[in-house]
Amino acid sequence: MRYHIASLVAVFLALGLGILVGSTMLGNDALTKQQKQLADKLMVQMEQLREKNEAVEARANALEMDNQKQKQFEKQVLPVLVRDRLTGYRLAIIETNSYGFPDDLIATLRLAGAEVESITTVLNGFYINGQDQTLQRQLGWSNLTNEQLTTRLAGEIARGLVKGKSKVLDVLVEENLIKITGNYGVPLDGVIIIGGSQDRDMVRVQTLDLPLIDTLLQYKIPVYGVEETNVLYSYMPDYQKKRITTVDNIDTIPGQVALVIALTGKPGHYGVKPTAQKLLPEMDEGGKPADGKRTGSIGTGSRL
Repeated sequence: MRYHIASLVAVFLALGLGILVGSTMLGNDALTKQQKQLADKLMVQMEQLREKNEAVEARANALEMDNQKQKQFEKQVLPVLVRDRLTGYRLAIIETNSYGFPDDLIATLRLAGAEVESITTVLNGFYINGQDQTLQRQLGWSNLTNEQLTTRLAGEIARGLVKGKSKVLDVLVEENLIKITGNYGVPLDGVIIIGGSQDRDMVRVQTLDLPLIDTLLQYKIPVYGVEETNVLYSYMPDYQKKRITTVDNIDTIPGQVALVIALTGKPGHYGVKPTAQKLLPEMDEGGKPADGKRTGSIGTGSRL
């Protein structure tokens, strides 16, 4: 709107200059009259645009107020929706693009009663050093392409979560390729993989995220793929090919509620993007599914 108004102002000034020049040099009353009429029309349009701009600003302010009220409401009802639904659950988090994730995600999981046993962050250097022959020699590997090395390392990270820390993980930490906190090798009820990317060059879903998922599923560990709402490159289509539960708006309270409910045995694809099937799972009393099973996989013929 501002650019439109600025353009009209420029045109108006040019016409004003034309009127002045035309009146002074040509003495053409007809031309001057036409230019003045056009200038008057532009003035009317500018006034209309100004009024419309004020109306848009007022609407934007009202929407912002509504948004703040909505966020306040969500924060207040969050404990009612998730409290103690995940009591006794042990979870691990793997972040595959080192952007960080919402601080309140951990708080929400703990509010639901879950214990976050470990957090693994794949750092940027993981990609930069992918072709480093020195790293391969340290690990006793050789002749691996960048993609093959990344895939193999992904599998080792997943195995470490299940079996416990290994030499490979120690080397990755020492080389500042991953950062790990918490306990490895403990029983897990689910692993949350936080993907999505803001940079095309950082998209490694095929060589990193999917091998992580494959290895965890081999160990019968439920996997939940999540990302934030505003990532430029979504991993949801790739995650969903593995038939795991996904949440595409984990940076919001509805997304975190969806994850908590999904963890109790409500698999599906949740969120606000075209790849989502519903905003939230069906909600009921209690935190555990009726059959007592915890699964993040979407079986054949399952419905949301």
